[in-house]
Amino acid sequence: MTGKEQLFATLRHEVTERASWVPFAGVHAGALIGADATQVLTDEDTLFKSLMEVNRLYRPDGQPVVFDLQLEAEILGCDLAWAKDGPPSVASHPLADTMTVPCKCKLPKPNQGRLPLVLSVMRRMKEAVGETTALYGLICGPFTLASHLRGNDLFMDMYDDEDYVNDLLAFCTECGKLMSDYFIEAGMDVIAVVDPLVSQISTSHFEDFLSGPYTELFDHIRSKGVFSSFFVCGDAARNIEAMCQTSPDSVSVDENVDIITAKAITDKYDVVIGGNIPLTSIMLHGTQQDNMKYAVDLLAQLPEYKNFILAPGCDMPYAVPVENTIGVAQAALETESVRKMVENYISDTFNIDVQLPDYEHLERPLVEVCTLDSATCAACTYMMGAAVAAKERFGTEIDMVEYKFTEKENIVRFKMMGVKSLPSIYINGQLKFSSVIPSSEELDAAIKEML
Repeated sequence: MTGKEQLFATLRHEVTERASWVPFAGVHAGALIGADATQVLTDEDTLFKSLMEVNRLYRPDGQPVVFDLQLEAEILGCDLAWAKDGPPSVASHPLADTMTVPCKCKLPKPNQGRLPLVLSVMRRMKEAVGETTALYGLICGPFTLASHLRGNDLFMDMYDDEDYVNDLLAFCTECGKLMSDYFIEAGMDVIAVVDPLVSQISTSHFEDFLSGPYTELFDHIRSKGVFSSFFVCGDAARNIEAMCQTSPDSVSVDENVDIITAKAITDKYDVVIGGNIPLTSIMLHGTQQDNMKYAVDLLAQLPEYKNFILAPGCDMPYAVPVENTIGVAQAALETESVRKMVENYISDTFNIDVQLPDYEHLERPLVEVCTLDSATCAACTYMMGAAVAAKERFGTEIDMVEYKFTEKENIVRFKMMGVKSLPSIYINGQLKFSSVIPSSEELDAAIKEML
């Protein structure tokens, strides 16, 4: 059985001899050949060469061709901030000052932006490894794309102008359908709709605004004869059931979600679930043994290999050591032998000293924004944006700091603080907002309580 056949069997809900394995190596692929993130996402030959190295080293059953949620936004008028070690982030929102909806003539065309590059690499990958590896085409989900266009005001619009939000989401859904068509025509086997901001809204808002668009989008993908995935980041646990009700073939979650608990829900709907190896505490900062141990311990919790894909929780950090991902691949492909190798392993990776602020004796309120990394995580970007705007309003009355989970000492810090979900906002050491981006009024009120 080829890797592609293995993954297809999983997506058809069959019991398999081992778990399927999909490394979400976006810009990390570039690190394998000495190319930075910007080179990977702007040069066709660099992207193709790096993807082939992912295929050679990590022996995936499936792999994404590109992990960049800004492709559509760039074409639709968003300025991007580029980085050497992560995908670009959205730096401007063309609808920030106008409650309009773009006309359908503005929808992305295959000759616009970086789409020609991406579509060409998809075709080259299909020819090179398409018989043995399932290829993922990743599109930006309607809600995150709407946030890219509108900015943080979208969250208040959901209360103030439901019709506008519905119209904007309808446009973004049409964009998703069109992007799916382009990727399917280029040979993609699975269309993953990546919408990290789904974790930042309530279930009632999901049902009111997103159930219809997502059902429509997954029905469209299914009509084209390929598999689909609903990919979320952050603490999306409360929305897992609502997501399943939109009928994707699979969902993917990160470490903020207890995947075994979530699997009980996805199994009820016969939906495959994928994840959720921690990106930083294990993959980036752990040892190879940490990675192997985490993978086999996770797989040991499954009664059988059905409706499950072993994968990183989201787009892998650029600097993940290659030996760590090779360790996970070995754990997926040779589970029992790896389990014996690490059965007595005890990690001391995070045996470091970290001091928390003296919250009882602060000179002024301290706003602590706990993120994965606001430069690369869309949900974190918008949470951080809310905090930055508050800092501008309050000025020297408050202090503000971002703690990035990508930094080793902050992994220890978050454990000491009791941080359960990312992104979160703490004020004077007290959790105020967890996986829900606050409005300016809500954040201001929380700060004023501490003044």
